[in-house]
Amino acid sequence: MPESFFLVSKEYPELAVDEVVTLVKMYDRFAKIKTISNLILVQSVTPWEKIARRATFVKTAGQLLRKMSNVFFDENNYSLLFGAKSFMCKAINLSDKPVDIPEIERSLGSMVSTFCNAKVSLEDPDVVIYMIFTDEENFFGFATKFEPAKRPEKLIKFHHELDWKLTRAMINLAKIHDDESVCDPFCGTGSTLLEAQSMGIKSIGIDFDEKMCKITRNNLKKNGFSGEVYNQNYDYMNNLSFDGIVTDLPYGTASKVSEPPKKIMKKFISKMPKKAKFAIMCKKGLDDGVKLNLTKKYEIYRHKSLTRMILVK
Repeated sequence: MPESFFLVSKEYPELAVDEVVTLVKMYDRFAKIKTISNLILVQSVTPWEKIARRATFVKTAGQLLRKMSNVFFDENNYSLLFGAKSFMCKAINLSDKPVDIPEIERSLGSMVSTFCNAKVSLEDPDVVIYMIFTDEENFFGFATKFEPAKRPEKLIKFHHELDWKLTRAMINLAKIHDDESVCDPFCGTGSTLLEAQSMGIKSIGIDFDEKMCKITRNNLKKNGFSGEVYNQNYDYMNNLSFDGIVTDLPYGTASKVSEPPKKIMKKFISKMPKKAKFAIMCKKGLDDGVKLNLTKKYEIYRHKSLTRMILVK
């Protein structure tokens, strides 16, 4: 079975690992997964590009060609370069041992050049050869050219709106499949809808503020996306059909809602479809006393007076 590797950011380490694991299992429930620090090794029939295209916090990904006992390889390992015009070697040290990265990359590059006609290119290589060192074992892999999806743009946005990286990760953690739809009952400027649409997922937005609905529609139009946007209260979601909910509950002075955030949280949860998958962001403490059958909970520290929570089912 093909084996892939994913090196994720340490910005939100637990969330980043879980996002990849969730996507892998969503596409292939029989996949085998092993995690070494922020390195995720996956045995699955799902191509690594499919996971990397959706995952938010993947820094490096590729095909794991074989495990290695040292940095020297035989000629059979260079078959991946046949037809490639250019390559580069990249060593990644995740171990506690000192590794001479420049020397290893130079030596391997020189060796590869003797087995094929490909030339070294540090700018835009056809193939990147990876050597990954960990305290447990070392790995040898590669990645061909991979173009990530183009980032959606906004005509209008606000400083307090939901971060696009966390929005995208929440959609993935909620296990929204490619052929499913997601609803944001507090859509604001449309972050959830934009990220969903950029992944090919249908989206529905609801907001009681007519101005926000107009901004969302314009932001969708700016990117050539379509999406249903309703100027209604959040409980209008029960009149609609969708597979999951991804939203950021309003709080603080930036919110125009008249009810206290704690009250909104309880009312929202009580009206939310019971079988809907969800990833909800809220201020820490708003979930206290609220009965939710969660699969995971994450803390997102902002500053000393604000920690946010991501609640996932």
